[in-house]
Amino acid sequence: MTSTPSVRIVDSADVAGNAEIGDGSSIWHLAQVRENVQMGENCIVGRGAYIGTGVVMGDNCKVQNYALVYEPAELGDGVFIGPAVVLTNDTYPRAINPDGTQKSAHDWEPVGVTIGRGAAIGARATCVAPVRIGEWATVAAGAVVVKDVPAYALVAGVPARRLGWVGEAGVPLIPGETDGSWVCPSTGTRYIENDETLSKENV
Repeated sequence: MTSTPSVRIVDSADVAGNAEIGDGSSIWHLAQVRENVQMGENCIVGRGAYIGTGVVMGDNCKVQNYALVYEPAELGDGVFIGPAVVLTNDTYPRAINPDGTQKSAHDWEPVGVTIGRGAAIGARATCVAPVRIGEWATVAAGAVVVKDVPAYALVAGVPARRLGWVGEAGVPLIPGETDGSWVCPSTGTRYIENDETLSKENV
């Protein structure tokens, strides 16, 4: 596949002929985009990144340098994948079967990481499938995610634990005037916490 007026693919990138690449997207040096990938509009795939067979990406996603997005991952619109992030697809990895024979594609069932709209995964974080990262959540750099992350959650550590909440601007929220209320210091948007979940305040 080569570049078109609406899609930029540099010569050293390896993009499968049947991958669907949305208008306005860019795929940079040494990146590999495998068969049957569905990539939305205005996406960026950085140097050396890997997008596995059949991965689905929404519009306006950014996959930074050397990130590994293994199938069957699904990324919503506006997802940020930091440098050297790994989205795994094998919960119990082995190179060989108990009888010593080498595992093939038929000997295991891939499981995926699902990431909601606007969420961000920091540099060198690892998400161990199967997990779901909620909309607008932030996974801190170097974290290892082994369980689902709620929408708007800020998680960090090994294993990752929730440290607080973030708004859609990506800035940590501050407590509001009433119990269970939170405010984005950047935009002024208000949120309500209820039973370990966060949602926008109805206006």
